[in-house]
Amino acid sequence: MDTLAVTRRHDLTDVQWAALEPLLPVPKRPGRPSSWTRRQLIDGIRWRIRVGAPWRDVLPHYGSWSAVYALFRRWQRDGTWQQVLTALQALADAAGRITWDVSVDSTSARAHQHAAGARKRGICRPSHPAASASSRKTTLSDAPAAG
Repeated sequence: MDTLAVTRRHDLTDVQWAALEPLLPVPKRPGRPSSWTRRQLIDGIRWRIRVGAPWRDVLPHYGSWSAVYALFRRWQRDGTWQQVLTALQALADAAGRITWDVSVDSTSARAHQHAAGARKRGICRPSHPAASASSRKTTLSDAPAAG
């Protein structure tokens, strides 16, 4: 299959594609070949994931958005992405590019007692406001006369 000229900054390089291509499943569909190469579609998937755009906004030079999404979803369902990730991690580990150091932090952070939520019953007594002229209850006889 012909290689694409890599003109976009974040697309796969020829070296990256050479490492990735043998890990991909062999196409099972007989018949007319796709209008887009797998490399274009995978670059489209990578673009969409990196940018966070909707699938319908995938750029046309990566292929149709529906073809990009269909490949992504098909490989997601059958576990191809997980197999590719595992294989790439194994290659990187064999080359010494992954360090598997694990760090466990035993620090605990406690919240202030007032951050725990609403006041519970029985902890504090309800306050009784001091009696004042403005807090006096209004009765019918205290109301101003209409008129």
